[in-house]
Amino acid sequence: MTMSLQLGEKHFSSAQPEAAARRIVTFKVGDRTFGIDVGMVREIKGWQATTPLPHAAPHVRGVLNLRGVILAVYDLRTAIGMGVTDATATHVIVVVDVEDKTAGLLVDSVSDIVDVPVSAVRPAPDLERDEHGLIEGLVLLDTDIVALLDLAAVIRDGGAEAQTKANRAA
Repeated sequence: MTMSLQLGEKHFSSAQPEAAARRIVTFKVGDRTFGIDVGMVREIKGWQATTPLPHAAPHVRGVLNLRGVILAVYDLRTAIGMGVTDATATHVIVVVDVEDKTAGLLVDSVSDIVDVPVSAVRPAPDLERDEHGLIEGLVLLDTDIVALLDLAAVIRDGGAEAQTKANRAA
C-alpha cells in the first residue's frame, strides 16, 4: 500500500540564489531528526512487514516487493545504534535511490521538506561513535538539529559494527 503524505514546506529567508540551497526531507527516529536530499526520495510508504534474510547485517530489516521490484529495507534505528524498531502501522518506509540501488529506510515518521542554504550545513564533529561516517553534516532548523545522512554509508554497513559491539556488551 502506498501512502501519500502532505508535507508542509518551510523556507529559509536567504539572499542566496536558489542554486545554493539544498532541499531536504526530514524524518524522525525517536527524538532525533535526520534529513536526506529530496532528490533521493522515490516515495514514502506506510509500514509493511518485510521478509527477513538469513545472515543479513543487523540493520537490514528484510526485503519487500514494491510493484515487482524486490528492495532491501534498512532499520535506521539499528543503523545508528538505538536498538531495533518495533514497527507498527505508524512507522513509514522512505524509499530511496542511492548508488544505483533502490532501498527502503524504516523511520518513525516523516516530518517536513525544507530548503537549506548550503552555507548552513555544518560538518559533523569527528566522533568515535560515528566511525562509519553515517552523518554527512548538521543543520540547525529552529531549535532542532538535523543530521544529514550519508545514505550510501547507511546502506553499505550502517551501524552493524556498533550493533555487534552492543550485543557483545549485553
